[in-house]
Amino acid sequence: MSEHTVRAFSEQLESLATGVAQMGGLAEAQFTEAIEAIGKRDMSLAEAAIAGDPRIDQLQQSIEERAVKVLALRQPMAIDLRDTLAAIKIASELERVGDLAKNIAKRALVLNREPPIRLTSSLARMGKVTLGQLKLVLDSYSDRDAVGAEAVWRQDNEIDEIYNSLFRELLTYMMEDPRTIGLCTHLLFVAKNIERCGDHATNIAETVYHMVSGGHLASERPKADITSSTSVPFERKA
Repeated sequence: MSEHTVRAFSEQLESLATGVAQMGGLAEAQFTEAIEAIGKRDMSLAEAAIAGDPRIDQLQQSIEERAVKVLALRQPMAIDLRDTLAAIKIASELERVGDLAKNIAKRALVLNREPPIRLTSSLARMGKVTLGQLKLVLDSYSDRDAVGAEAVWRQDNEIDEIYNSLFRELLTYMMEDPRTIGLCTHLLFVAKNIERCGDHATNIAETVYHMVSGGHLASERPKADITSSTSVPFERKA
């Protein structure tokens, strides 16, 4: 392979990495705006988060198209192949984070029209932890840090535990005052979307680990979400 061809190939791979980093920055910003829109009861932040989603979608499509072109024309092998496939996978995960952030922002528009309840602070904490995980895993991608990626992968259960606690609190809230069911349902969906963003950060961690090391993390990731098996108590009327 000539020097010119090698340089052009390297530039294409660097362009993919730059695109993923740019997309990651936009997804972080959109997710931050969505969470702060709830915590600060700020309609303009919610609208900004919603408006930012098309740009993330466009970047994801562009990265995928460029990566497919690299696969078709360069037929990369080993680390180059893993880099190219990682760009496709991570861009897809970030696109889903953007979709979830947009959904959170849409619910923020509804929630902010209602009287505030104290549980929004728990959502803000959960969002902060998830955003931290997203930042760390994107840093591990940029730094090609398999150890950092594995650390993110192992910390996913922290988000799950906050979600479990919030889920139970919201159920109690609704049982004690049925008038809050509509509001709490929106909060439950927001909490689940935040938890799913954490799952996408963990997926990215798995991809980064494989990209850098060529190996795979254990098939069973640490999970602490027990809400699918939580029974809902009720009172039987006489």
